[in-house]
Amino acid sequence: MNEPHVMPTYARYPLTLVRAAGTRVWDDAGRSYLDFAGALGVTAIGHSHPAWVTAVRDQLDTLDMVSNLYATEPQARLAGRLAELMPVPDARVFFCNSGAEANEAAIKLARKHGLATGKPSIVALEGSFHGRTTATLAATGQPPKRAAFEPLVDWFRFVPPGDLSALEAILTADVGAVLLEPVMGEGGVRPLADDYLRGVRALCDERGVLLCADEVQSGLGRCGDWAALQHAGVEADVLTLAKALGGGLPIGAMLARAGISFVPGDHASTFGGGPVACAGALAVLDTIERDALLERARLIGEALPGAAVAAAPAGSVVEARGRGCLWGFELARPVANDVVLAMIDEGVLATPAGPDVVRMSPPLTSGDEEVAEAARAFGAAVATVLAPAEEGSA
Repeated sequence: MNEPHVMPTYARYPLTLVRAAGTRVWDDAGRSYLDFAGALGVTAIGHSHPAWVTAVRDQLDTLDMVSNLYATEPQARLAGRLAELMPVPDARVFFCNSGAEANEAAIKLARKHGLATGKPSIVALEGSFHGRTTATLAATGQPPKRAAFEPLVDWFRFVPPGDLSALEAILTADVGAVLLEPVMGEGGVRPLADDYLRGVRALCDERGVLLCADEVQSGLGRCGDWAALQHAGVEADVLTLAKALGGGLPIGAMLARAGISFVPGDHASTFGGGPVACAGALAVLDTIERDALLERARLIGEALPGAAVAAAPAGSVVEARGRGCLWGFELARPVANDVVLAMIDEGVLATPAGPDVVRMSPPLTSGDEEVAEAARAFGAAVATVLAPAEEGSA
């Protein structure tokens, strides 16, 4: 499609999508694709789930938008549900419109708390991704993404993921928070080990440091639990959500434990937690709970990686990493984008997570046949992309 007036912030794939339902999308030529890109993790319950559509329509007929100068029933209900489900003690919730905004709020809250306690610095992980706003970009441990905009805020220090000794060494007296993704999404789909996460929690407790968990991509059932931290039995002081929360509507949330909070005038969002987005989010939570989709995500996580690796040529996949419905397949060569394009030809959508990692983030509603279809398409695409090089080297 010709888009002369759209700023090219994304390198588009050669598709114009016009319709979606369940686990499938259709292009403007009428061809169907299995959507294992999942709108970058948004479509946890699939596209246009009937319960979600009904909830959104009913809310539109009742109360659309009134701003946060007034309380609304959907926002109050959603805050209560999230406080019950997420591993944040006695949480208070701030609503916004995206994952970057949720992380921006978390960083701002950690900075406020740190300045008050003489601990203004924040530690993040190398390879992390927390967003593209100014502060979230500064917190992102991928220098190429930051380079065009530096100097950025200088609040952040970085350590390698999984290295408790390095973390312990960098937690000097001026560090007030650790920010991490329990499953590093854009950094190649790298789950942090349970023992590491428990060690981080222990170090934070020992040093009086906040543990801030970015669950924008990994939360809300994506990895088989309401929050990926729960796999390690760890609680956070601050936790962020977005993507799957709205079921397709823009909403983000930051939860903070009791005693750590903004006050009027500290922070705000005009559209954050609007009635329609909150109604959609409540339908997402209800559907995950009612249809046992946490368990379904775990079952998909048991089937998908093995099937995909088995379908690919021997030696072409170095490692399959992930949990539940979030998987990264590290290839022997940096051809992830080529493989994603070849998967489109096979009728399945996926995304890169770095030059050598193909990521699949399917709906939690995906069936066994769809998992097998995605695995076959991945294997065929890898074979197509790698075959010319193999033939040329023969």
